[in-house]
Amino acid sequence: MFRVVAENANINLEGQLGFFAQCKEDVHCVFGRDPAAHSVWEILLTYSGVHAVLTHRVTHRLWKANWKLPARLIAAFCKTITGVDIHPGATIGRRLFIDHALGVVIGETAEIGNDVTLYHGVTLGGTTWNKQKRHPTLGNNVLVGSGAKILGPITLGNNVRVGANSVVVKDVPPCCTVVGIPGRIIQSKGTQIQNRHGIDLDHHLIPDPVGKAIACLIERIDELEAKQSQLSEVRQVAIAEDGSKSPVHEEDCETCDAETICLPKKGKTVKLRVSA
Repeated sequence: MFRVVAENANINLEGQLGFFAQCKEDVHCVFGRDPAAHSVWEILLTYSGVHAVLTHRVTHRLWKANWKLPARLIAAFCKTITGVDIHPGATIGRRLFIDHALGVVIGETAEIGNDVTLYHGVTLGGTTWNKQKRHPTLGNNVLVGSGAKILGPITLGNNVRVGANSVVVKDVPPCCTVVGIPGRIIQSKGTQIQNRHGIDLDHHLIPDPVGKAIACLIERIDELEAKQSQLSEVRQVAIAEDGSKSPVHEEDCETCDAETICLPKKGKTVKLRVSA
């Protein structure tokens, strides 16, 4: 399963762009995902998520050049200013956008594809203390709702949407929607992408599994009540024909959905309440 999902992710990390071209993309991608952005200067001066991503572009290069302490110091300073904790060792693709940005944590071995959107409170965390791949891998065009936690060395395929406050601990195939604790796949859109730009921001348009379950139960109750009504009519006809005063026939329990629940237990007296 992990191998299949990983192959479908098709993650193209970093790409062939230079440093400044990549930073330019990180800034301009905001216009397509935040209607509140009005100018480049506004983004550069006020968007803490962009500050965190641009700083990571620097610290990641320092980390790869084995300048680990300066990379960690700069990352720690950035975390103090922006509220975003991105480890310098994390590998991040092009055009990552962290909206609102407060409380986002990205671990050392995390890998993020292109055109990914993260909201505030997202954690890409590990599940082991061993020095190995311990953080998740996100494919391209992934959207993670606010407060969601994605834990362990799992893989989320391309175009996956994670609902707010979900906890994902297993691999997710491409083009799926995941919600709940633990995360469950509740919708699969195949290869279709609603947004013509390839980024699906409609993460609020997801099914309600609890509401659907309740609707199914109500429908089942209606069916049982209809069957019970039919059995009552048959029983009344049988009572009228044989003159029996017994309210329940044991032979009918084989066809009744209630089985023998309504029969009085042996050795116990059945008390009937008679209204005045």
